[in-house]
Amino acid sequence: MDNSLKGQVALVTGGTKGIGKAIAERLSKAGVKVVVTARTAPDENTDGQYFIPADLTQPESAATVAKEILEKYGRIDIIINNAGANLSPGGGFSVLSDEHWYNDWQLNFMSVVRINKALLPTMIEQKKGVIINISTGAAKQPIWEMTMSYSAAKAALNIYSKALANEVGAKGIRVNVVSPGVVKTPLMLDFIDNFAKSSNITSDEAFKAIMDKVGVPLGRMAEPEEIASLVTFLVSQDANYITGINYSVDGGALPIV
Repeated sequence: MDNSLKGQVALVTGGTKGIGKAIAERLSKAGVKVVVTARTAPDENTDGQYFIPADLTQPESAATVAKEILEKYGRIDIIINNAGANLSPGGGFSVLSDEHWYNDWQLNFMSVVRINKALLPTMIEQKKGVIINISTGAAKQPIWEMTMSYSAAKAALNIYSKALANEVGAKGIRVNVVSPGVVKTPLMLDFIDNFAKSSNITSDEAFKAIMDKVGVPLGRMAEPEEIASLVTFLVSQDANYITGINYSVDGGALPIV
C-alpha cells in the first residue's frame, strides 16, 4: 500500500474488538487518523486512535459522534460502518418477538443510515469520500435457525448501500459493502458457545454444525485481519473506480458465481 491514505480521517464504528479493531489498526498503520466508536472503551492502548463512546442504537448518537469528529478534525474522509451483531435467539420465526426484530434493525441498519446521513454532507462539500458498510454473508445465505432477523437487517443494508452508491457517486463519494463469512471474533466465539448451550452440545460440535451449515470450502474461520486487508484496499486510491459492489470474504461459502 502506498501513502495515499496518510493524513486522512476515518471513523470506524464498533472499532474496539474483532473486525473493527483489525480495520482500525490497519488504517492507523497506513497513517490514517482513526476515530473509533463503541459502547465501551478499548481494553488496551490504541496507538493514537481517538475514542468516542457511543451506543449507535440510540438515534441521537450519530449526530453527537459526527459533531465531535468535525470539531476535532474539520473533515471526514472514510467511514467504516462496522458496528453490528446478531442480537436475536435462534429457533426461527416463532421465537422472534417484535423487540428482537427491532433491536437487530436498529443496530445493523439504522445505525449505518444515521451515521452516513450525519457525515455525508461534509464529504459532499469536500467532493471526496469513501464509505464501507460491513454486512454479512448471511444476508445472501440466511440460516433460519440462527440468523433470521439479523440476515434481514443486513440484506436491507446491502440494498441501501447500492442505492446510496448510485446517488452520491457523481459527488465524488464511493460506497461499497464487505460481507464477511464466519470470522474468528469474540462475538462469533460467544455465538458458538451460546448455540452449543441452547442445543445441549459441545462448543466443538456447535462449531462443526455451523461450518457444515454454511459450507466453507477453505474449512476454517477467517481472521479479522483478512477482512481488514480488503477494506484498506477499498478505501485507497487503488480502488478509485470501484463503487456499488458487495464483496464476499467467506472462504468460498456463497454457492453462486
